[in-house]
Amino acid sequence: MSYNIGIDARKIADFGIGTYIRNLVQALGKLDQENQYVLFLGLQDKETLEQLPENFRVVIERSPSYSARELVSLSWRLFRLRLDLYHSTHYVLPAVVPCKAIVTIHDIIHLLYPEFLPSPLAFFYAQRMIRRSLSRGDRIVADSQNTKTDLMEYFDVDGRKIRVVYPGVAERFRHGVTQEEMQRARTEFGIARPYVLFVGNPKPHKNLDNVIKAFARALEIHPFEADLVCVGDRSSMEFKIRQRASQLGLSDRLKLLGHVEDKDLPALYQGATLFLFPTLYEGFGLPVVEAMASRVPVVTSNSSALKEVAEGYAHLVNPLDVEEIAKAIAQCMADEDHRDALIKLGARRAEDFRWSRTAEQTLDVYNSALRRDSRKGKRQTNPKDKA
Repeated sequence: MSYNIGIDARKIADFGIGTYIRNLVQALGKLDQENQYVLFLGLQDKETLEQLPENFRVVIERSPSYSARELVSLSWRLFRLRLDLYHSTHYVLPAVVPCKAIVTIHDIIHLLYPEFLPSPLAFFYAQRMIRRSLSRGDRIVADSQNTKTDLMEYFDVDGRKIRVVYPGVAERFRHGVTQEEMQRARTEFGIARPYVLFVGNPKPHKNLDNVIKAFARALEIHPFEADLVCVGDRSSMEFKIRQRASQLGLSDRLKLLGHVEDKDLPALYQGATLFLFPTLYEGFGLPVVEAMASRVPVVTSNSSALKEVAEGYAHLVNPLDVEEIAKAIAQCMADEDHRDALIKLGARRAEDFRWSRTAEQTLDVYNSALRRDSRKGKRQTNPKDKA
């Protein structure tokens, strides 16, 4: 039986959630040729997804995320399209959902760290919308057991409604990049080997200030020849970051690359001597798995989902302890055998995370919700007739 399934893909250009949407949609396209899919995209992103199968089509939705307008506009579209199931890829559901609803909740960082939000209103909005999605969603998808536990503890929700579906890692990270490609990337971004890599936007929980402090301290513990290369759009924070580096004598050792296209990331990962990701909180921590798949040793946090994903496969540290992070960096840079062991362990762990598996498990969640639909005479309407 064929169903009409809508997926909110409006955040496809975002760092993190966008990666989830792009890869999930592409993997579903390879897996499922039976159901009909409608992808809600913003006008500026309509060409983002290319070569989709015939059972996928794009509907332009102009309402911005986190707005009152989206609650009404998406409700109207769901009615008109007569969908059987709607998948919200973030924690917001429309005001009215006239079909089965699946909600992916990646983390609850906004609630655990409200001081990172721009205003108290943003905290109350996130709290209200997540609680509403947990109540109205037929199934909840969590990126990790850590996120599931957070939801159960914070909202006192029945865990049987929540399914843990790990994101995957794109195959391009597993494939070796040629020396020519690596050299092209180093030339384009003005970096030289050896270097230590950090990937993440300048949000407070990414802990970049402690990363810079720890890098400076590691150079004191065991001097080594490597720069700290940081990937991620940090235009609003660049002055403070460079000021910290200057205070620590790292002005010439810190390279801020800004936003980097996905296609360039494998070369940057695979050229690194060490990957640092001691963030304060993650719902999953995709950069850690990307680094592992790229065969780069990883230093990451012993908390949140990072412990769940990386324990036994990476060098774990307390993200609040600068000295501990520094000692981990120094050990990894000094001990080639330790790095080699982490490379092998990480590559093994990365095999557990494939987008094909994510798509299979997500489709299983769809089918689980749809099987509970007791309505008689299931619609066979093609959404192409209802735009």
